[in-house]
Amino acid sequence: MTVPLLTPVDIGHARYMALTDPGTAFWALVDKTQVADILAGGPLLDAYREKAGDFARELHALRFGLKPSAVYVNPTERCNLDCTYCYLPGKMRRDGGHMPQDKLLAALDKLRRYFATVMPEGRRPRIIFHGSEPLMNRKAVFAAIETFDDDFIFGLQTNGTLLDRAAIDFLTAREVSIGLSLDGPEAAITDSTRHTWSGRSVHARVLTAMDALRGYDAWSVITTCTTENLAHLPRMIELFHAREVPTCMLNTVRCTLPGARGVKPADPDMARAFIAALDRSHELYRETGRKLVVANFANILIAILAPTARRLMCDISPCGGGRAFFALAADGGLYPCSEFIGLSRFRGGNLFESGAEAALDSEGFRLVTGRDVDAFAPCRDCAIRHFCGSPCPAEAHEMNGGMDRTGAFCGFYKEQVRYAFRLIADGIADDYLWDGWDEGTETVFKHALG
Repeated sequence: MTVPLLTPVDIGHARYMALTDPGTAFWALVDKTQVADILAGGPLLDAYREKAGDFARELHALRFGLKPSAVYVNPTERCNLDCTYCYLPGKMRRDGGHMPQDKLLAALDKLRRYFATVMPEGRRPRIIFHGSEPLMNRKAVFAAIETFDDDFIFGLQTNGTLLDRAAIDFLTAREVSIGLSLDGPEAAITDSTRHTWSGRSVHARVLTAMDALRGYDAWSVITTCTTENLAHLPRMIELFHAREVPTCMLNTVRCTLPGARGVKPADPDMARAFIAALDRSHELYRETGRKLVVANFANILIAILAPTARRLMCDISPCGGGRAFFALAADGGLYPCSEFIGLSRFRGGNLFESGAEAALDSEGFRLVTGRDVDAFAPCRDCAIRHFCGSPCPAEAHEMNGGMDRTGAFCGFYKEQVRYAFRLIADGIADDYLWDGWDEGTETVFKHALG
């Protein structure tokens, strides 16, 4: 086969430059003094030519061959917080309804039967109770976990304010993964974007929940990065590390709804603060020997090092919405992802009426699963498009006007990938990844120059 010309990418390293084939996500780090000679032909291109077809097929299978293995279940429309940047409509969060317990149990039974037709034998699908705030409907959620404990792997994403001792004991005894949210190292910063409907602080309550979870393996904390907390991200890392948080996420604010766009950082500001936080996490690791993995960045690293081993499916096109997972709303509606709940165009029917199979083939789902960065500018000309995926389709559609547009943080993702390549070039990428992340992976291409 004919191998496309590799594309040089300046990664900001003193010695190395990356060469990529954007179409297959192949890359190589080469000495800057050798770039011209390598692009003219030689052993590297010859070795790549032998593997290029395999890489293309592997990437195509990852992008278009997955079947769902998880559902984000919103057991209620309501939330006890009014966060500035929430992607769910305020009226829904304030006045919405719960899914009754019997209905939730029936939903999980239907999902269990659906997954039996698509999951490999011996593998359990995941159910993540998601927000709004799932513990607003606590009795139903806990009944579902107890009833289907042998059928699903469960997770719970909560704002942490309702996570009392009894709830923690119930969830940890059943090895449910628990995700919390905290946006500031001190109350004033958290409260600028996350607070109750009456404006009361929730900062101290989340810290109490974090302290109660210390020592449990399966918990994490999300910080949503906004103009209000950007300067404090290294302090967030220090707080999480001091409280022995196993994993955190420093997520860019999703700009699906207008409220989030008012606190959206500029891309260069986001990149500087994010990289400063990662640098601080590495300093703490070197000082203490204990890692704090920033999972959304670790996913970018793995997307480069071993594309099919990535754990999150936001940073690829099409994203995981409607392919690797889908979302169930409290009224039974099915959506490609929780980001789309509240956007009627993307509703793929109702689980109790038409079922999961029909949703996956619905027009609303196809709008998301058909989003292909190879097909529209500027992504189709971008050398890192398959390490990024131009997330998120919900914000691309709602903020930028269509599925054939970039997401909200194009420049930031480019800087994040360049930083990741620098870590690989310096031989320290593993310091930012979960221990044992590469178990079960296989090296399929290795070529030394010189």
